Amino acid sequence: MVVVQIEPDFRPMDRSGIASGTRAIASKLWKGRLPNRPPEELVRELYAEENNGKSEPSGSQDMIGLIYPGVNRLDYDFAANGGVFPTHIESLNNARVARWLGKVLHILPVEPRPPGYSPLGEKNLDPKWITRLGQSGNDCFEAIRRTDIKALGASLNLTMKCWETILPQVVRHPLIKVDLMALLKAYQQRYDGAMYSGCGGGYLMVVSNEAVPGAFKVNVRVA
Repeated sequence: MVVVQIEPDFRPMDRSGIASGTRAIASKLWKGRLPNRPPEELVRELYAEENNGKSEPSGSQDMIGLIYPGVNRLDYDFAANGGVFPTHIESLNNARVARWLGKVLHILPVEPRPPGYSPLGEKNLDPKWITRLGQSGNDCFEAIRRTDIKALGASLNLTMKCWETILPQVVRHPLIKVDLMALLKAYQQRYDGAMYSGCGGGYLMVVSNEAVPGAFKVNVRVA
């Protein structure tokens, strides 16, 4: 999985897949400033705070994306750390790469996931598709490292295909009123690639060297 620490130039929507809820909890927990402690320790502390008492805990990728600067590849192993925390994090903190990613990444608001929504109503946990999902994350990281826009777009498109196959209600659910798949395909056909920021929609992240009408921009924060 790949997470990127960003500085948005817009106020993020809640329930939109870009860790706004986790950010609010972190701000309250640490009074608006990250403590000067090892990042892996902060990730576990924030994870425990956010998921206290939850039957369906959120993933640690949100915490890592907020705490680790730059572009980070997270390698998870179900047999280690309960599958909850990565066994290894590879960080890319290259200013040139960060500027490139900020240039080609365009963020379009769609809508927050609706109240009562859950993506877990239907599960197709096929190991072959889960392997493809993991590969899409590795492809994404390498594409960013090489500043290869075609490969980056392809990795996002593959991620969405995996999401749709493994957890169909990520994009198709009775509570979702927008035709997320039709919207996604329209942008994938027009630009190099696109995927949603989270389950149920949120933002559409479009990869393109061209301007995308109506899109917001972000700066990628590096160490």
